[in-house]
Amino acid sequence: MLQSISPDRLPPLELLDGASLFLDFDGTLVELADRPDAVAVDQRLRGLMHRLLDRLDGRVALISGRPADQVRTLFGEPVLTVVGSHGMEFRFADGREVQAARPEGLPAALDAMHALAARSPGVLVEDKPLGAALHFRQAPEQEAACQALAAQLAQAHGMYLQPGKMMIEVRAAGGDKGAALHQLMSEPKLASTRPLFMGDDHTDEPGFAAAEALGGAGILVGPARASAARYRLADVEAVLSWLEAATGQTA
Repeated sequence: MLQSISPDRLPPLELLDGASLFLDFDGTLVELADRPDAVAVDQRLRGLMHRLLDRLDGRVALISGRPADQVRTLFGEPVLTVVGSHGMEFRFADGREVQAARPEGLPAALDAMHALAARSPGVLVEDKPLGAALHFRQAPEQEAACQALAAQLAQAHGMYLQPGKMMIEVRAAGGDKGAALHQLMSEPKLASTRPLFMGDDHTDEPGFAAAEALGGAGILVGPARASAARYRLADVEAVLSWLEAATGQTA
């Protein structure tokens, strides 16, 4: 059930005590960019991740819509547990890998998306291991066309239609960030802890709900809106500052 978020309901710093931390990437740890490949992980974020892993004894994972290997490459060191493709690809810090099968209809979907992008300057196609996305941040007038094509492709090829911020994606069905959080929380090291999930998009709502159901909480990043999250931080800078304060880092 969605609840109303109060703009002044900030998460207390002690919320991190005894928790397992799950983080969205784009719009949560890094600012959204016009192109997916325009994002970089700076030394501040890389150092913060090291401190979080130390503070929580490794109980940190990223759950992103991006491909898991792409997120791990952006961070380099430290080696993180990353769940990519909206909960469908697992790359554990200990080397284990689990992922769904690539949809059979994906090549045809990509061909149709590339055809749309070729006649729509500014529209970008992203080829993912388990899906394909149309980004229209640089061509907002193409939103309706992108959404219509993606809906058609999802229905034609039995794939899941995944909306996002200034993008629309078709992907393998059967998972979301909430299911991913449940699976991660079944790991022995995490099972007796409280989950915290931070995210900014509507795709993060299943993660908020799962965290709440397991005795933890969701933290919405961005403007106040109806959400399953219990707390809110204003933006990426607020997230980084809160995590730094919660790990005892001082300016």
